[in-house]
Amino acid sequence: MRCIAVCQTELAIRMLDEILLPSFEVEFLVESKPLARRLHDAGLNVVGGDLRRTDTYLKADLTPGTCIVVEDNGRKSLRKVLEAVWNAGGTLVYVLGVGAADSRKREEELKAQFPELNYLALSELFGGPLLTEFSRSLTRLRVQQYQRFLSDAGRILILLHNDPDPDAMASGLALRNVLRRNKQTAVIAALQGVTRPENQRMMNLLDIHVEIVTPAQVHEFERITMVDVQPHYFAGAIDRVDLVIDHHPEQAGYTAVYKDIRADYGSTSTILTEHLRAVDANISERTATAMLYAIKSDTLFFNRQANRVDIEAFSYLYPLADAALIKKMEGAEITVERLDYVLRARQNSRLQEQIFCAFLGNSPREDFIPYVADFYLQLEDVKWTIVAGIVNDTLVMSVRNLGYQRNAGEFVRKYFAEIGSAGGHRAMAKAVVPLRAFREKFGNLSADQFTERVLAMAHEFLHEREHHHHVERRVMARA
Repeated sequence: MRCIAVCQTELAIRMLDEILLPSFEVEFLVESKPLARRLHDAGLNVVGGDLRRTDTYLKADLTPGTCIVVEDNGRKSLRKVLEAVWNAGGTLVYVLGVGAADSRKREEELKAQFPELNYLALSELFGGPLLTEFSRSLTRLRVQQYQRFLSDAGRILILLHNDPDPDAMASGLALRNVLRRNKQTAVIAALQGVTRPENQRMMNLLDIHVEIVTPAQVHEFERITMVDVQPHYFAGAIDRVDLVIDHHPEQAGYTAVYKDIRADYGSTSTILTEHLRAVDANISERTATAMLYAIKSDTLFFNRQANRVDIEAFSYLYPLADAALIKKMEGAEITVERLDYVLRARQNSRLQEQIFCAFLGNSPREDFIPYVADFYLQLEDVKWTIVAGIVNDTLVMSVRNLGYQRNAGEFVRKYFAEIGSAGGHRAMAKAVVPLRAFREKFGNLSADQFTERVLAMAHEFLHEREHHHHVERRVMARA
């Protein structure tokens, strides 16, 4: 996120530099050229200029989505500075009272002329409150922009990934809520339907209708949106969308009018909780229940890829949701069919240096593969699981791990991105590769040969990362 800080004193600059970095990309504008030179030499991103001129902010490439922080040290020239900011197109403007004797009176005076500004006293400058204010303002602006853009469309498609999971379905409901639409004007759909028993249970209990569409039908909608997925997933069938909201790492190769991708979030439902809160939307019990269940499901109840924002979203949704219904949706996930694949994995597996690798052979359903990967990650002394199977002439691989120095997403991208779709997070990842492309690169491997080859890849990858971190530590120690 980008922020322009308009400051008069070195004290304000030093405080903002300490607070806003590294969350924001900060550029400081100051009037004093000697101060600008001195701070620039000290390593700060500082530019000198006339703060009362509109072109100063135009040269700084100010946009409506840029946060503007203006220091108020009690000088009368502040109004001219604010006028120049507004004339340059600034909309997210915060005034920080660091010199006014009566901050409340000062705020009233300024808001009489500039109703849209946000005034923060010195006591609100430190730590979380300031960053939270900035983040919410940016989210609100982003949501209002795509709301306006999509408002005149007759029918909107909310597209989910194949075999949608709880996070995808809940995010679809949430986006429909943000857009103030119904199921006729905002259609939640996927190219392939829901197959996992627990996901079907959620869909039935919450009455979520996921339509099945073809790639040709996708382009019949006036606007196309995606949640919990990005266009690269569809292998070139969809290369242009109007809106993408996702928590998976950002991928290239497509055009989107608007997108909100936050790979450090544990679920897409967390992002959409922030969108709903930013515009003060009413969240129904049904939508809150779906989103709460989705956050629990995607983060394994905060045991995987979760952070503070996921916990905040969970806390906000909890009193709005039906906890009894969530318990009913969770149910018993172990089925006889799944147990068969757990046993098959044990027969065709290798466990070496805390890496469990298994090949399931042909599988009628893709969901058996990640289920087995999650199951064996619970074993004592297992820190990596790599489980693969063949689904409709396609090799599907699920990777799970524990530990901060490992990265499942990097592993699958390194070995499989060139021949298929590969990506994911630090703790979980997936590769989907046409069987023909896999055999052209690695040969026609038996089950034993497959596990041996993938184990070798994992060891090579982990040793490379360990060497890389060792070199980094040595460099930092010398510095």
